Amino acid sequence: MEGYCLKCRERREMKDPKAITMKNGKPATEGTCPVCSTRIFKIGKA
Repeated sequence: MEGYCLKCRERREMKDPKAITMKNGKPATEGTCPVCSTRIFKIGKA
């Protein structure tokens, strides 16, 4: 799964992606950037 890293300012492949549900009930995917290890979120179904 690919997401946008705000720290690197590039689209990167997520490391350890996990499907989560946000507080408002919408699905999202959370992972980490393989370069800078910042959390990456992608809103929507995986």
